Amino acid sequence: MIVLRAEGEFRLDDEAATARLGAALARELKTGEAICLSGPLGAGKSTLARALVRALTTPGEEVPSPTFTLVQFYEGEGLKVAHFDLYRLTSAEEAYEIGLDEALDHGAAVIEWPERLEGHLPPDRLDIEIAIDISPDGGEARRARLIPAGAWEGRGLEFAA
Repeated sequence: MIVLRAEGEFRLDDEAATARLGAALARELKTGEAICLSGPLGAGKSTLARALVRALTTPGEEVPSPTFTLVQFYEGEGLKVAHFDLYRLTSAEEAYEIGLDEALDHGAAVIEWPERLEGHLPPDRLDIEIAIDISPDGGEARRARLIPAGAWEGRGLEFAA
């Protein structure tokens, strides 16, 4: 187990590492805060969001991608969390119309495709950029870059990569 500041870049070699990151984020997430996940299709944004939600609720929690519903709400252990997928939005205002402000007032949010917010990001957030690395043998790993803002600045994160 290593203690990282909630910033920097590291590898996620497999889905289990992604799940461990999700659990570490769930332990640190507080009301009014957001985790903003960006990266190409297939990078693992939904996998990370699912692991975070399951760490807050139960390991068997049904966590579908909210691509078509745009948002799913969950009652976590001591924290409500909303999972937003903004891929299909055409304007930042739409995110607020579907309840982003309210979600942050009463809990926390995990936001996929935060770039759709066009600069109207929540102030207390951890931006996570996920990239896909292809090895010479054709295998894939993920690289996660954590960028804290607001209340996340200077916060530590226990995570075993």
